[in-house]
Amino acid sequence: MSVVTKKIKLNTKGDTDIIDITGQVASAAAKAGVKSGIVAVFVSGSTGGLTTVEYEPGLVQDLKKAFEDIAPKSGTYQHDLRWHDGNGHAHVRASLLGPSISVPFIDKKLQLGTWQQIIFIDFDNRPRSRELIVQIVGD
Repeated sequence: MSVVTKKIKLNTKGDTDIIDITGQVASAAAKAGVKSGIVAVFVSGSTGGLTTVEYEPGLVQDLKKAFEDIAPKSGTYQHDLRWHDGNGHAHVRASLLGPSISVPFIDKKLQLGTWQQIIFIDFDNRPRSRELIVQIVGD
């Protein structure tokens, strides 16, 4: 059993910026020196999240709209009233999505569906430099 840790660095636009990271995660898993196992991706930060989707322009817009409907930017948030940083909506959205995802891989290949990609979403209200932690566990 091996554990390999890699990092993915991203510069985001913020404001529900949705980034396809499938290629970077697949590359990390393929180069980890293990044949099969699990790859876990984690964002250390409370205004970003990870999930899978069919990454195409229509669904990207649908997802942005859904998050705006659930936790509108213009809403009143106690976080904003306390800290005055205007990103209370980002914290709520990220909390609903979650900071991590795990995907199995077999023969160095991620076991994603045909139309399934791994995405990172930056909900913050400003551009950010993000670092995702990728851990590959396997044999």
